[in-house]
Amino acid sequence: MPVVIRPLGRTAYDLTLDAMRAFSAARAADTPDEIWLCEHPPVFTQGIAGKAEHVLDAGAIPVVPTDRGGQVTYHGPGQVVAYPLIDLRRLGIYVKEYVFRLEQAILKTIDGFGVTGHRVRGEPGVYVRLGDPFGHAVLATKPSPRPSPAGAGEGDNGRDPFAGLGKIAAIGVKVSRHRTYHGVALNVAMDLRPFERIHPCGHAGLKTIDLSTIGVRASWDDAAKTLGEQLAATLSP
Repeated sequence: MPVVIRPLGRTAYDLTLDAMRAFSAARAADTPDEIWLCEHPPVFTQGIAGKAEHVLDAGAIPVVPTDRGGQVTYHGPGQVVAYPLIDLRRLGIYVKEYVFRLEQAILKTIDGFGVTGHRVRGEPGVYVRLGDPFGHAVLATKPSPRPSPAGAGEGDNGRDPFAGLGKIAAIGVKVSRHRTYHGVALNVAMDLRPFERIHPCGHAGLKTIDLSTIGVRASWDDAAKTLGEQLAATLSP
């Protein structure tokens, strides 16, 4: 059963969330999986693990609590948001494999634009080397947990898993009765300043970038089409 790719265009975050929940609650065993592709007006979304102190200065941008995993992130114009609505039981995979496949689809998407992406262990999403986003070298060191301010450098040699990296795509998912919603956000050509008003994904100082910042001229439509196709390929039975 092929995955249906559904372009939604610019949609309000809260209305899209309601629609995802309704779709997931109403779907039957034979309902085709779907991937929704959209773009949101400016909004901060706070995951179930989110802490208020990670929102530094929301200003006029609304902060919306939501039921995905993870902490705070930003959605806005110039970002491709993809919501895979997948029956994991039918696909025969568990959540860990699902997140791996989401990352794989993002990695292949940005590779199509010449950009090499990287995973950071324990930190869902995709990252690129700020100094060499098109280079193919693997990360030199294995990531380790970011030191806390009270224990910086203790038992960790002070290593920062995000050193030299920028986050180009975020992942936050919800799985209910083996059915997924929420998904991934790929930064294409955005105003990145709102990310400075938060600790992205709960990490103070984490650099957030987009394709435009590293010199890739890709339209929103091209990036959305590529990401949708890569997700459909990796999430098809």
